[in-house]
Amino acid sequence: MKILFASGEAAPFFKTGGLGDVAYALPKELAKQGVDIRVVLPYYTQMPAKYRDQVEEICHFRFQLGVKNVYCGIKQLALDGVTYYFIDNLSYFDRASLYGQWDDGERFGFFSTAIIEMLEVIDWIPDIIHCNDWHTAMVPVLLVDRYHWRERLRNIRKVLTIHNLRFQGIYTKEILGNVLGTGFNTYTHDGVRYWDNVNFLKGGINFSDRVTTVSPTYAYEITTSEFGEGLEDVLQYNRWKLRGITNGIDYDLNNPETDALIPHHFNREDLTGKTLNKQALQERVGLPQRPDVPLIGIVSRLTDQKGFQLVEEKMEALLQSDVQVVLLGTGEERFEHSFRYFEAKYPDKIKSLITFDIALAQLIYAGSDLFLMPSAFEPCGLSQMMAMRYGTLPIVHETGGLRDTVQPYNCFTGEGTGFSFYQFDGGTLLHTIYQALDVYYNHQEAWQQLVKQAMSRDFSWTVPTQEYLALYRELLSE
Repeated sequence: MKILFASGEAAPFFKTGGLGDVAYALPKELAKQGVDIRVVLPYYTQMPAKYRDQVEEICHFRFQLGVKNVYCGIKQLALDGVTYYFIDNLSYFDRASLYGQWDDGERFGFFSTAIIEMLEVIDWIPDIIHCNDWHTAMVPVLLVDRYHWRERLRNIRKVLTIHNLRFQGIYTKEILGNVLGTGFNTYTHDGVRYWDNVNFLKGGINFSDRVTTVSPTYAYEITTSEFGEGLEDVLQYNRWKLRGITNGIDYDLNNPETDALIPHHFNREDLTGKTLNKQALQERVGLPQRPDVPLIGIVSRLTDQKGFQLVEEKMEALLQSDVQVVLLGTGEERFEHSFRYFEAKYPDKIKSLITFDIALAQLIYAGSDLFLMPSAFEPCGLSQMMAMRYGTLPIVHETGGLRDTVQPYNCFTGEGTGFSFYQFDGGTLLHTIYQALDVYYNHQEAWQQLVKQAMSRDFSWTVPTQEYLALYRELLSE
């Protein structure tokens, strides 16, 4: 089985969010299962030097990109049993950031076209191309419309995974001829047309053989008007090929027994190291070193999507309790200012670290008692799984992957791995936090059992990998 995994980013080379984690961990696990899996990425100039020094150029060529004749270099690197190809063109990928450029439509139109042009040049034709998000969603469209006459490419099956439906790649219809080199065959309501524009993600949904998203609940939610981001009708029409497969987390990187980024190791049978990590976290951020106070960790982008309007609304009330909060992240200026204000007012109770620090993030996962993640919507989410891996109980809104991965505490049976709320408002969030604090203060035996149950859950890539393998085999047997 030969799979080409196409993504706009992948750790450890380039990462802005969960897509980067998935595009690294899933291919690595598929390779362990004996799949000939190769990953293709843009060759951004942000690649760390340690990897840039290992990359070798295997070929370069030119092709027609709409009205332009463009250069395309192919570089290669092997890591963890996976072959990575990098599409090189400095005019498109030597930028200040991976995304958010004025010509993203052309940049990723080039990338999508180059992925297909590359295949015959490197003389490796996959059985399946697995595309991810809007950056590569035009690959299935181009294979069907522009490249259907090439015999070697005709039988490639097409899978598209939606990691976040909010980002769709919407551009004026002129991009079809000027960049993608196609006519208006696909400019239909069951193709790429979106009002009077072209929608890359819509095209990928319509032209792929299977569409997956990153949790079963999110797969249902995106067919509704509340979460469908304007594509709910398209997804309802294509529901027959839509399924949700919950992401995993990398157990090699996120392991409380071996994690090099935390000072004290531990496991669910001996939590001494977790207590010491809590002390180390308090010392590092400048909070009073108290083992008895519940410590709430937050690692996130500070945006409305992540529910920070609720956190902002109720933080003043929360800080009247005997509690500590450590927040790490950057985002909307409004929230950054708010949490700096709370730190200035309550310096012994909250530390707001408006930055990005991977080592500190791991210490927050390992040293906190609770992890707050009240997202308005969350396709899958990785942080809640990482928190549970380190024995930190999540408090989440019941949406998307948060609902699928966090079992709410049942005070009658003792079952659960965290705490959750359904109604998305500040009062309900605060009530749920108070419920968690009550268990911490007044029911320590139940608390310790919850910690062990959370750490016992299997969030590795083993199960999702088997689901992807089953999907691939199903496609190839048709």
